[in-house]
Amino acid sequence: MTNMTCYHCGDDCGRDHVHFDDKDFCCHGCKTVYEIFTSNGLSNFYEIETKAGISPKEVRSKYDFLDNQEIVDKLTEFNEEGVQVINLSIPSIHCSSCIWVLENLNKLHPSISNSQVDFPKKTLRVTYSSTDFSLKGLVLMLSSIGYEPYISLDEYDKKDKKIDRSLIYKLGVAGFAFGNVMLLSFPEYFEVEEFWLEQYKPVFRWLMFAFSLPVVFYASQDYFKAAFKGLKSKLLNIDVPIALGILTLFLRSTADIAFDLGSGFFDSLTGLVFFLLLGKFFQQRTYAFLSFERDYKSYFPIAVTRLNPDKSEENIQIYKVKVGDRLLIRSNEIIPVDCVLIKGSAEIDYSFVTGESQAVFKENGEKLYAGGKQLSGLLVVEVLKSVSQSYLTQLWGNLVFSKDKASTFRTLTDSIGKRFTAGVLTIATISTLFWLFYEPSMALNVFTAVLIIACPCAIALAAPFTLGNMLRIFGRHKLYLKNTNVIERLAKIDTAIFDKTGTLTTTKKDTIIYEGVELTPEETILLKTTLRASNHPLSRSLYDILKANEIATLDEFEEHTGKGVVGKLDSHTIKAGSSVYVGEGVSGDSIAETAVYISSNDAFKGRFVFKNSYREGVSNIFKALGKSMQIGILSGDNDGERKQLQELLPVRTQMHFNQKPEDKLNHIQRLQREHKVMMVGDGLNDAGALAQSDVGIAVSEDINVFSPACDGILDASQFDDLPLFMELSRKSIQVIKMSFVLSLCYNVVGIYFAVTGQLQPVIAAILMPLSSISIVLFTTLMTNALGRKISMKKGTIDSFSTS
Repeated sequence: MTNMTCYHCGDDCGRDHVHFDDKDFCCHGCKTVYEIFTSNGLSNFYEIETKAGISPKEVRSKYDFLDNQEIVDKLTEFNEEGVQVINLSIPSIHCSSCIWVLENLNKLHPSISNSQVDFPKKTLRVTYSSTDFSLKGLVLMLSSIGYEPYISLDEYDKKDKKIDRSLIYKLGVAGFAFGNVMLLSFPEYFEVEEFWLEQYKPVFRWLMFAFSLPVVFYASQDYFKAAFKGLKSKLLNIDVPIALGILTLFLRSTADIAFDLGSGFFDSLTGLVFFLLLGKFFQQRTYAFLSFERDYKSYFPIAVTRLNPDKSEENIQIYKVKVGDRLLIRSNEIIPVDCVLIKGSAEIDYSFVTGESQAVFKENGEKLYAGGKQLSGLLVVEVLKSVSQSYLTQLWGNLVFSKDKASTFRTLTDSIGKRFTAGVLTIATISTLFWLFYEPSMALNVFTAVLIIACPCAIALAAPFTLGNMLRIFGRHKLYLKNTNVIERLAKIDTAIFDKTGTLTTTKKDTIIYEGVELTPEETILLKTTLRASNHPLSRSLYDILKANEIATLDEFEEHTGKGVVGKLDSHTIKAGSSVYVGEGVSGDSIAETAVYISSNDAFKGRFVFKNSYREGVSNIFKALGKSMQIGILSGDNDGERKQLQELLPVRTQMHFNQKPEDKLNHIQRLQREHKVMMVGDGLNDAGALAQSDVGIAVSEDINVFSPACDGILDASQFDDLPLFMELSRKSIQVIKMSFVLSLCYNVVGIYFAVTGQLQPVIAAILMPLSSISIVLFTTLMTNALGRKISMKKGTIDSFSTS
């Protein structure tokens, strides 16, 4: 079959190739989207960016829960007088074409009055008339054009949570006050002695005082709170000297204008707070749209289908499921509770829970656990435990998920802040004692001057701007970290532990090896035709690699769930499936291998063995990391690929297989007694280990879909850059230390003026903003220089020296 790309989405056209309107499509879904667009005046979609569409998925009854009005009321932001407003997460938004289509939804349905895309957050806000349209209709329409919304139990719970915009308000207040105070201070800087200055000088000064009030008592309140908590806990954090400096600046400046001693330091005060808040804002805004706190709620459906005693079906909220209820589980749906199988053939994918990549087959009467996905067919199950008591929920009940790593980790800024605070207070005390004996009238001025000029604004800015910019650079190269604290922890890692399935291996492709008697061309055609009718994952993978120039029409086809498939053409029969199914028996079957056995006319021919395909550069990653740290493997899979891993890993690497989630968590805990541990995983089965580790990195084929609670999300395409990211983290800490040295130079100069009693407002007005601005510029230039090393790839990082 000739390979061609889909006109709509650009994917390869495989066996479901559709030709329509002189164009090729990979499936009927893409063809349908094309028809919708062209018939509704949206054909410009393909002119903006070719092949930018998204291949739609089959939705069917997946969103029946949106018929439940109670759920709709909870999800919608506004629902009054026939008008509803909904904010939906659309993970597949990726380009300008997506924005154009989604903001022209009114052309697809007249009930939609407005639709607006927030591209960074990948959300769509839609206003529509609910009299002749519904939320379910909207979701199905979006899915039909390839933009299926992401609606989870977690999103359902978040609707009542308010967004905290307090930092934006505080930054705005500080910026407004800073600009006005600087403007009012200019006459004082240039010592203008004209009549208007002398006449209006008190007015200018008291205006500056007025502008400083909201800065001190509102914009900077977080620093006072943090300083108070630090002192209460007997800790001298960096917020103590900042709060002390702000308070001293305000009190000293107020006294100066009240007793006509000068204009005070209101410009330095407002500027200090503004730059500090700017650094915090810059840090907070960097990739804030990614969710790092995902748990089972992000994975579970909002509602399920319950079978009532009268055999009617009802969509109910998942929290209303009770023990004894009977639920309907459709193909590709998540099992939300621990239950027992009543009817149907269960083929369960537990990879997100256990890490085992091979599907598990269950018969009637057997127990099913929450978190598994039914791969094919319809199931009827009876609930054994409610959602809150199920296995997966209990896994999340572990105390490790409630701990805050950032609160227990002592940052470089806090470590230096303790020494800095002690040093400043010592200098201020000694200087004051000296002036009490030499010139008592100068003592108070010297004491306050030291506290003012030594305020660690530059030190406080160094880490937020350095690490904040590194967050942005990492994000640009598809490593998305939770916060700047993670970079500091990453720099201290000395042990790296990896999950295997989905982390070291890719889900995009399998390595398939044939063992046995070579198939004839006729057998290959018949096998490929038989596999074409099967939807089993192994059948589809095997179909894609088989070479055949033609597809025949079968006389007979049967698929036996959990066993295999059989196809007949004329007098020739071919079977594909388990060893028992094709008649080879259990002797040739190895539980450590995934294989599809083949027989032709009941004569065994051979088997296709499926090997995990490891990501490109895995060997190089281990080689680079092995130079500076210990490496280990924790896998939920069996040890069938131990030998293959031994060839990739450094000698003496510890490998542990058949690990349950709690086993992984406990192993990380044991290592942490002596080491700083990074865990790299991908699924729910790794969630406990990711949360327990000093740094947890989730590897994802798509950063917008489900990933477990973690400190960072690494796009799988950049997996081979992991050693480089870790090296850059260590270099970032060096940049911060250099910034501290630069800041110390400013403080030495400033303290000289303060201790000798020569500190004037104009000196403070020059030194304090200058130190802040130069630190910001220095850290930005240095981190950008580091960022360029990612583009230069591996092997070049060592050529950069920050010394």
